[in-house]
Order: sequence, then C-alpha cells, then structure tokens
Amino acid sequence: MIIIERNISTKEKQNVIDLRRLLGKNYDELPEMQTIYNRAMENIIEKLESIDHNFYKLYNRNSIHHIESRLKTPESIFNKLKRKGYEPSIKKAKEVLTDIAGIRVICHFKDDIYTVADMLCSQKDITLMCTRDYIKNPKPNGYRSLHIIVSTPVVIKDKIHITPVEIQIRSIAMDFWASLEHQIRYKNADCPAESLFERLKSCADRIAQIDEEMQSINKEIELFGISKKSESL
Repeated sequence: MIIIERNISTKEKQNVIDLRRLLGKNYDELPEMQTIYNRAMENIIEKLESIDHNFYKLYNRNSIHHIESRLKTPESIFNKLKRKGYEPSIKKAKEVLTDIAGIRVICHFKDDIYTVADMLCSQKDITLMCTRDYIKNPKPNGYRSLHIIVSTPVVIKDKIHITPVEIQIRSIAMDFWASLEHQIRYKNADCPAESLFERLKSCADRIAQIDEEMQSINKEIELFGISKKSESL
C-alpha cells in the first residue's frame, strides 16, 4: 500500500496572506495547531494501515490500494474562514473547520469502502461525527465517494485535544473519474457548464457500472477459490 502526501495546490499558493499581522499575539500558537492536526492524521493513517494488514490476513488480498493525505496550509485555513464570514483566528478554525486534516483512501472495490469505514469507526478512540454517502446518493454531476468526519484524541503537553479529520473513501474507479473531472473542470473554467455536465455524468454512470461488474467478477473468483480449497480437504 502506498501513502501519498498531497502537495499544496497552485490556488493555495496564490492566496498567501500575512499571517503574523493577521493573528497578532496568537501567531506563536500556529505551530502547535499544525502539530495537533498532523498527529491526528498520522494516527488515522496508522489505523488504516493496520486495517488493511488484518484484511489481507483474512482474505489474502488488500482492501486499500493507496492513501493520500494533506494538511491545509494556514493561508487556506484563514481564507476559508473569511469566505464563510468568520473571524480568521486559530480559536475559530478549531471550532468550525473539520477539514484541516484530510485523508483520501482509495480502495480496490466498492464493498471494501464500507468495510474499511466500519472497521475504522468501530475503534474505541475514534468517534464518527458525520457521514455523507455520495455512493448511494451520487452528486448531480455523477461524483461518488463516501465522506466521513471522525475525531480522535491527540495528547500535546499533557493536554488532550479531540481533533477532527475528514476522510474520503472511494474505489479506484471512482477516483479515476473524480481526478479527471477535477482536471477537466479546472482547465476549462470558462467553458459553459451544460456542454460538459451531461457527458461527465454519463461517464460517471458507465464507470460505476464497470465498478460493479469488476466487483462481481472478483467475488466469483474468490468463491471459486474457496470451493477448490474445500474440495482438496
């Protein structure tokens, strides 16, 4: 399994602000906040690696293809607060933002998505805060993914910080569509939306059908393997 740390986007680089002037005397609290969210993210990734390892021992295959992670830059955090009409402060960021730490989990098959999510959320130091299931209820443009927000405790200087982490879990097929859709939309921002919308939606629906078919084939192969083992006993 591969772990990828996502780079800062061009858009974020363009939104540079004077953090020292913006935060004033609270500027020195920024490194600690980043440490808290980074440790929360590392904690979740460690659990996901353990889940995948245990899955392999049970089923002789991996449930997770790869994991991507990113920590929002301070500029991105405070620009988002401003867009939402909040005071751009560290205190407010902790209160209202749940996506400062973000993880994307790419699974092989659709059923693996729910297995990984259930196994993660069943752990005693993980609390499920929110679920948005865009697999059972795709977005109008065809986007599919399971979004969950969980919280996990992080101890810094003998103080416990209950820290949220946003997790997107999707199959390889779902990620294929979402990655290309983002690239197409980003490069063609001025193109009339209607000219692309229906075609992208059609692609998403066809890819979803292929995703289901590949999962069905995999299940047949696994059942065949179990049957052959039983015959040899």
